[in-house]
Amino acid sequence: MGDAITLETVTRRFGPKTAVDGLSLHVPLGSVFGLIGPNGAGKTTTFSMIAGYMRPSSGSIRVLDFEPDHTDALRGKVGVLPQDAVLPPLETVGEFLTSMAKLQDLPKEQIGKAVTDVLAEVQGSTWLGTRCSALSHGMAKRVGLAQALLGNPDLILLDEPTAGLDPRMAHEVREIITRRKGRSTLLISSHNLHELEQICDHAAIIDRGKLVISGSMADLTASSAEVRIKLAPGPVPFEQVQQLPMVTRVEFVDDTRDLVVYFENATTDAETVIGATLGVLLHAQARISGVTKGKGLERRVMDLT
Repeated sequence: MGDAITLETVTRRFGPKTAVDGLSLHVPLGSVFGLIGPNGAGKTTTFSMIAGYMRPSSGSIRVLDFEPDHTDALRGKVGVLPQDAVLPPLETVGEFLTSMAKLQDLPKEQIGKAVTDVLAEVQGSTWLGTRCSALSHGMAKRVGLAQALLGNPDLILLDEPTAGLDPRMAHEVREIITRRKGRSTLLISSHNLHELEQICDHAAIIDRGKLVISGSMADLTASSAEVRIKLAPGPVPFEQVQQLPMVTRVEFVDDTRDLVVYFENATTDAETVIGATLGVLLHAQARISGVTKGKGLERRVMDLT
């Protein structure tokens, strides 16, 4: 299908400091792609270069087959939500979104419907006449998200879209993003690893400005190669699990009481392995506290950075 975003050996320096160091990255068209890394990893700088806010010191970036600063070619095709976006306090939500629609060159006769549609999408239909200064933090974040979704762009860039939101509001924003799957390519930069694991199908981990690893979420978390079953104190039928035909290797981690079952993903899937393993464990009267596919994104990031 090709790539929505391509970075080739991109470096960005700020005086003597190198924030991004020879980064190469490919974001597949139609994917929901997570940009992951600890503080100081270079995520914000990378995001800013992709969004066209700054230029790389060296290397090349292509966004929908154009350089990011080709604003005329990309107008209406890319929507961006910066992390610390500030809405114009004196404008109403409707006025603000109408102005954004005009900047995207939406046809005049389509603007009104586009604004009402995107406000409905972020569950803000009643905010049309509300001044931006009167919005709560959560409402303002959703209006910023509406601005990024306005006009159904091909590519949507979201920097920390749920930062500072309470759990309910963050869940609602994740639901809005999830409903965009298949309609646009989404690039999401976030510290919330659980959130990214939920909504992304691809991701890249960067550290100190360099790419650590990139690939599908299933590959990154090993969810298509291992399952982890947490056991309460009691018997561990290690040998019986090892004898299952689809299992290639079994480990038991004493301190966490995790039974790690590895399998060949070319011939089976995690759900089949989970079912067979649980059958053995229940027959042996093992007490099960939890089941997960793979390492989980948080553990993977901790291992690699």
